[in-house]
Parts: sequence; structure tokens; C-alpha cells
Amino acid sequence: MSQRPLVTVVVPGYQVEPWAQAALDSLRAQTLSRWRAVLVDDASSDRTGDLFEAAAVSDPRFRVLRLTRRTGLGAARNAALETVDTPYLGFLDADDVMLPTTLERFVATLDESGSDFAVGAYVRLRPDGAGGYTAGDVQPWVSAATTPARTATTLEEHPEVTANIVAWSKLSRTEFWQRTGLRFPEGRLYEDQVVAQQMYARARRFDVLSDVVVHWRERADGSSITQHEERLDVLRDCLDAMSEGMRVLDGTGHTAAARARAGQLLRMDIPRLARVAAGHPDDEYRRLVGTFARSVSERQDAAAIAVPDDVRPLISAALLW
Repeated sequence: MSQRPLVTVVVPGYQVEPWAQAALDSLRAQTLSRWRAVLVDDASSDRTGDLFEAAAVSDPRFRVLRLTRRTGLGAARNAALETVDTPYLGFLDADDVMLPTTLERFVATLDESGSDFAVGAYVRLRPDGAGGYTAGDVQPWVSAATTPARTATTLEEHPEVTANIVAWSKLSRTEFWQRTGLRFPEGRLYEDQVVAQQMYARARRFDVLSDVVVHWRERADGSSITQHEERLDVLRDCLDAMSEGMRVLDGTGHTAAARARAGQLLRMDIPRLARVAAGHPDDEYRRLVGTFARSVSERQDAAAIAVPDDVRPLISAALLW
């Protein structure tokens, strides 16, 4: 532990007192011990900051950055990025859990391959009804993005990787972020999505692990913003992020990847949002979903993609709204 850290893990948190300890413990349990964690308290009013401070007192690998006003997840991550001086860089949200071998597996593959970053699989951590949480299975779109494992691949060789759009499923060379000027959008939700597509589009090569690297918590109290896609403001940010991600792929000449991403949206996201829209009291919600669905179908023929029988009517309805 006296050796220079290899990895900085950026851990932002806002009002995460019930879950932060599990996230911190998952870092302490890493089989690779040469890490540093920058814990960013985004002006929480609960005990999040106190838990972060206590971690730093007990373990010098933790550093705390306390923001005086709430800035949002993107800005909180960006603030921590200014402090990174290790060879590798990763992220963990303070209500999620990193599996014990994650950092070791990521560093090993990047040391061997020389790639710009590595991406791994993840699963949902769902309430079990008894006050705890149980990890689910790897979802089909995550599996398509991360199976089989690949070393030193490219977006042209593996366009389906674009379905993996979360920051905390990846470990990067810090030099990659410096060279490309990557930063998270601020003042908006779903900030991971654009950055993920920029990473895929700008990387010289990347590695893919089929291993599950993180358990992504679905909060039992429903307080996560992604659990509130019935809200118009949340929907707008969601659609903007997905649209901008496709524009990144189109704008960098990755047309096959943009087409693959459009197919993913038609299979997964548009049906999910169409279910909400069908019973939503505001016609504006349906209009926004319909406009987005038609823009996606311009890149990928909705009739040509394979979807379950119960999903096809949702896509058809969305295209008409």
C-alpha cells in the first residue's frame, strides 16, 4: 500500500448515506490494492460527507472533495478528474458495488494490450423484498456488448459495444482522457451516454471483458433519477443523450456503429418508453417519444430488427405518435 497508486477511482455521491458504505467496502476489498479513490460529496444534506470523511481517516487511499453547492453527477466527476495523476482512471457511483477482482482484471488486460481503455459487463442489484439486495443476470444487451472477450479491438470490429453506455463499467488510461479532452456534460442527466460513445469513437483500440465488474443498484426507495422516466424533464434528457450519442458516431464516420446503436434503441429503449407513453396523461410525452422513434428508424429499419411479438406493437405505436 506504500507503493504509488496505479488507479484513481472517482466516486461521486449525493444523498447516498444508505448505500455509500457498501461502495466504500467494495473498494477496500479489491484484490489490487494500489488504488486511490476521490470521494466527491455533491453538497449532500445527509451523512454522505461524514461517511466519506470517516473513510479517509481510516484509509489514506481515500481522498474527499466536498462541494459547497450541488452541481450534478457530471460536474462532480469533472471536478475530481482535475486531481487525477495515476496511470489509470475509473469510476464508481457511491450507491453501486465494485466486484473484488475488477481493478486487477482491468489493469492486467490493459497492461498486456496497450489499449486505451477496457469495458466490462454489469448486472442490476435489485431489492429482495426483505431489506436487502440480490444481483440479477447479465441482460442481453450487456452480453452482446461484452461477450465474447476481446483484446485490442475497435468500433469497426465490434459495433455492438455501443450498448454499454455507463461510465463505471470501464477503466481507462488517464492519458487517453488527457489526449482526447474527454469531460462529462454538466447540468443534465444521462451524462454517461455521450462520453461512452466518444470513448468508443476516439479510441485507437479497446479491450472487452465478459466478466461482471459492477453491481448497479436499483434503489428500494425509488430515489434514483433513472427510476423516474415518467417525468418530462427526465425523458427530455434521456432522449437528448441517446440522440447526441448517435450524432457522435455519425459525426466520426462510424456509420456501422450508429446503425447498431439505432437497432439497440429500437429493441430496448423505445419499447420501454412507449409503455410509459401509452398511459401517460400528457400528450407531449407521446410526441417526444414518437419524434425520437422516427429519427432512430431513419438509421435502422424498424421492420428489419428481431424483437419479441409483444414489443413490435409498441414500436409501431411510437412511430405514429
